[in-house]
Amino acid sequence: MSESNTFEHSQSPTSRLPIIGPGHTYASINEKISAIVLLRGTTFGWLVGFGIAFMIFMMMLGSISYLLYKGVGVWGINNRVGWGFDIINFVWWIGIGHAGTLISAILLLLHQKWRTSINRFAEAMTLFAVACAALFPVLHLGRPWYAYFLFPYPNTMGMYFPQFRSPLEWDVFAVSTYASVSLVFWYVGLIPDLATMRDRARSWFAKTVYGFFSLGWRGSARHWHRYESIYLLLAGLSTPLVLSVHTIVSFDFAVSIIPGWHATFFPPYFVAGAIYAGFAMVLTLAIPVRWVYGLEDFITDKHLENMGLITLVTGNMVGYAYIMELFYGWYSANEYEQFMVHNRVFGPYWALYVGLIVCNIIAPQFLWSKRIRRNAWWLFAISMFVSVGMWLERYVIIVVSLHRTFLPSGWGTYAGTFWDWTLYIGTMGFFLTLLFLFIRLLPMISMSEMQMLLPGATGVPEKGAAKS
Repeated sequence: MSESNTFEHSQSPTSRLPIIGPGHTYASINEKISAIVLLRGTTFGWLVGFGIAFMIFMMMLGSISYLLYKGVGVWGINNRVGWGFDIINFVWWIGIGHAGTLISAILLLLHQKWRTSINRFAEAMTLFAVACAALFPVLHLGRPWYAYFLFPYPNTMGMYFPQFRSPLEWDVFAVSTYASVSLVFWYVGLIPDLATMRDRARSWFAKTVYGFFSLGWRGSARHWHRYESIYLLLAGLSTPLVLSVHTIVSFDFAVSIIPGWHATFFPPYFVAGAIYAGFAMVLTLAIPVRWVYGLEDFITDKHLENMGLITLVTGNMVGYAYIMELFYGWYSANEYEQFMVHNRVFGPYWALYVGLIVCNIIAPQFLWSKRIRRNAWWLFAISMFVSVGMWLERYVIIVVSLHRTFLPSGWGTYAGTFWDWTLYIGTMGFFLTLLFLFIRLLPMISMSEMQMLLPGATGVPEKGAAKS
């Protein structure tokens, strides 16, 4: 890389904010990131956080156990609202998982070097969010042990076949493809760092485990050539998944005839909303981690500002979609669509609709201020508002569209039960448990990619950098 590399350009008068703190070397990058796993040990703060997350995770397992014992009747779903917290939470978690692939794949193809400090963290978040999301459709089946009916398999009895015209079937293929490619992409990016951890580890067990998963990486020119080729190829495969996965999730609604769902703009609306929710969750998690582990040199104000800008842009796109929903309902001259709009704004769930407007449209407008975009805790607060608002959006889309059908005799209400909430909150514990384990066992920032940002870097870390 020439002297006009990203590191120097990031400190030019035009950009002002650096994407890596000054004074770092190959050795200091390895030392600071690997020390979180190898040298710091299991701190008291980590144990407390992991313990709380694990107890919440146990609540999820208890809720699932009771659900399997009693049946889906313990949820609040009924004849009017057949989709409840299960599908609300499924769409919410899938949306959160979008930012990881966007940061890793699309920004890599666009040569956005600021992705380097947060891509590993975001990729892991994607995998954990997809794992949480996958629980809900399977549990919603009522008999989750029959989930294998969703997959095409040799069926000699000829009794059961997947219904390929069902949106649920589309979700199976979309989400499983997304999870598989994201997992491979994440693991391939880890290989050089696993070799560094192997060389720096002190215990025989750690050396053996990291060595096994590093696949014999030696940092040779041949290894780097193959690594960069497959990494770029996987980025190209992952990029269309960002658009396709949540587009297919939106088809769950758009292919129906229910007012408020049957809309052609749902695919771009859902994709923008997913990126919006995903970046909000990256900020929600990255800001405390940055503060606790002292990673301000690696996750700089430049990263916070760029993520704030993307949150602002996608938030305005979502706000535009809300306005178009109201406009389409009025302009359609369809009495059912018009009633749907009126019911959302003035019906029994009006407070939730106002809440999502405040969280998803009004709160992000503060990000027009550069001072707020560069303030970590303002960003954290706004991202929390967005996460809540995106959950409320899914609640309004599903429940408010279903609880009043075409026939007034079928009208009713819906509310989540105790078991709905314990399962939902429990998945947060599951997500955080996996996140704590990731932080404790693997480098949360890519050491090899961070080294490429240093002045004079030639595109790959120096030969001895992995052992420095």
